[in-house]
Amino acid sequence: MLSSFLSTPIPIPTDSQDSLQIGFAPLALEGVYQLAADPANGAIVVMSGTVRQQTAGKAVINLEYQAYEPMVLIIFQQIAAQIRQQWPEANRVVIHHRTGCLAVGEISVLVAVGCPHRGEAFAACQYAIDTLKHQAPIWKKEHWVDGSSRWIGIGECEMAHALDS
Repeated sequence: MLSSFLSTPIPIPTDSQDSLQIGFAPLALEGVYQLAADPANGAIVVMSGTVRQQTAGKAVINLEYQAYEPMVLIIFQQIAAQIRQQWPEANRVVIHHRTGCLAVGEISVLVAVGCPHRGEAFAACQYAIDTLKHQAPIWKKEHWVDGSSRWIGIGECEMAHALDS
């Protein structure tokens, strides 16, 4: 399933067992886990990204996510296809990302991969989130308690993380 929460699904070929979404609706761990579940799985690895309370040494009020949704879905589909190439035993790939304003503690992204063995599931899940952060046209604006803010663009995650250290 390849869809935007805001519009009709975009018809891009993907494995029918994949679930790839971007939109405003809150994300739920249990729902994503169920989408990754399959009797052939010996492992389901789920990565949950949440809004943390502090970045760059400042207290966070919220994060604002914006995305070019049609392109995000294409990138998600490419990530799922690349996972299947590199880890052919992966039988379920789930990538869901939120947009809009998210409070501290809210889930911004969920990635799940189901495989017969844990090693492949961990590696594929890590690949999915790392690739998403470097390629998907999703931007976030950090809003801090002191009234300041900054935009973080595609692939800037590591640079922003270095500023936090």
